[in-house]
Amino acid sequence: MLRSFICPLANGMWYLSAIPEALAFRRACRDVARVQQQRLKHILACNAETEFGRRYGFASIRSVADYQARVPLTRYDDYQGAIRQIGEGQSHILAQDPVLLLEPTSGSTAATKYIPYTPSLKAEFGRALAPWVVDLFSHHPDLLFGQAYWSVTPVTQQNQRTPGGIPIGFEEDDEYFGPLQRHLIQSVMAVPPQVKQITDIGAFRYVTLLFLLRCRRLTLISVWNPTFLTLLVEPLSNWWPQLADDIEQGTLSPPTSLPADLQTSLLALNRPNRRRAVEIRAVFQASDHPSDIYVQLWPHLSLISCWTDAHAAMHIPTLKALFPRVRLQGKGLLATEGVVSFPLVGENGSILAVRSHFYEFLPDDQPDQHPLLAHELETGKSYQVILTTGGGLYRYQLYDLVEVAGRVGNCPRLRFMGKVSVISDHFGEKLNERHVQSALTRLLEDHHLQPTFAMLACETEGLNRSAYILFIEVESAADDILLELGTALEMALQQNFHYRYCRDLGQLDRLQLFRIRDGAAETYLTTCQAQGQRAGDIKPVALHRLGGWLAVFSGDALKPSE
Repeated sequence: MLRSFICPLANGMWYLSAIPEALAFRRACRDVARVQQQRLKHILACNAETEFGRRYGFASIRSVADYQARVPLTRYDDYQGAIRQIGEGQSHILAQDPVLLLEPTSGSTAATKYIPYTPSLKAEFGRALAPWVVDLFSHHPDLLFGQAYWSVTPVTQQNQRTPGGIPIGFEEDDEYFGPLQRHLIQSVMAVPPQVKQITDIGAFRYVTLLFLLRCRRLTLISVWNPTFLTLLVEPLSNWWPQLADDIEQGTLSPPTSLPADLQTSLLALNRPNRRRAVEIRAVFQASDHPSDIYVQLWPHLSLISCWTDAHAAMHIPTLKALFPRVRLQGKGLLATEGVVSFPLVGENGSILAVRSHFYEFLPDDQPDQHPLLAHELETGKSYQVILTTGGGLYRYQLYDLVEVAGRVGNCPRLRFMGKVSVISDHFGEKLNERHVQSALTRLLEDHHLQPTFAMLACETEGLNRSAYILFIEVESAADDILLELGTALEMALQQNFHYRYCRDLGQLDRLQLFRIRDGAAETYLTTCQAQGQRAGDIKPVALHRLGGWLAVFSGDALKPSE
């Protein structure tokens, strides 16, 4: 009963606290050029006396043109020395603000980058999240009256610090929000933050599901990767009897034991609830269809927020089938280094977070052209994103590609298209993920296939000759149809001159097919996590730059006809 008062009170306070920034954002959308100039001026003024600022004369920069002429485009490699100094405890290197922590991030190569987080950078994230929250609650007021699950993901390494004592990594996944917002979010969380201390993935899922099942008034689920959610709920069909017993008795019985202090902490939050346990048993005994079960377990679930663009779109049909009555909202483009866009209800694409950072855009069809500013973008065209942030990244190339879908006021709406720089190049073939994704999407549609997993990777071990293999998991498709798909994809890849040349030279064999029997998404997530990526941050990809997947997936190689 107490929760029925706490939720609308906490959510309402969160909503009200975000309104001033939401109004400021709406005003900013009417004059993007001026707002962006002010953002750059503010960032340069605040950081003029840093080592980086003095090197490039921030104090004497008077215009955007001055800034672009004086400061070169940068990438992560350009900051490694400075970040090493920060890790050793030196200050005022990239930003005047103190560095609160270094947040690790990694891509498909599993090479770890460490991004400095400062109070200014966190405030810039907040200036994007506030208008999103206001828009969400304004259009879906039912969200005010329930609890939410905010992607709590297990941490594989805890309590790490640099030699200079700087913490590595967020302590909690809601760290993107300010202190007040974090407190309010935590008061309505369905799953307690202590769950992220569970390092075993089976135990993590069990305990997460226990607290989700306890929460009948779950209204919002916010995750990153859609497969993170589908894999999370998958074991419910086997685990529900024990979960119901644990909820009824106030016990905790994960498949692997937890540290004693963590077990005690979580048990204190799992008070016996016989009434809810009876409801859970009745739901599972009445139906064996997941979509029917989930709507009965969480009748108030209104919205799921997750990635929906680029290769993540492949997994959306599965999510919709599991939660057919729940609205899905894309995440926009939020990177560890900074926020680019956030969604608005009813808008196609996500709106540029114009009050957060200073943005530049390289035309995708003319990457050698002078970068454009936010107000200069053209609808229908694609651009590579460049950030200047209060965290100390200047003219930083994200290598993310966005397409302009339209405008809200004078502010562009953007659709994430994928990474620019995901290139697989073992023998000089230079395959680009965007080309692979485009071809694969078209060919899957042509062959009427809806795989639950599809990824291309080059295998150099275990074959007579190195070759690219399409790893695919799909139900109700004959092997000969998949082989036809493989033949068509090989022809599409050969449109790339470098790939065709490697094939002609015999450096690469023709594309092969590997049909995964089951558990592809689970295996992929587990493998990427073992390579150092956080479970909630692992992105689906059409092309992976690393090999070794033949030794990872279980299934059968399909032999193409000659």
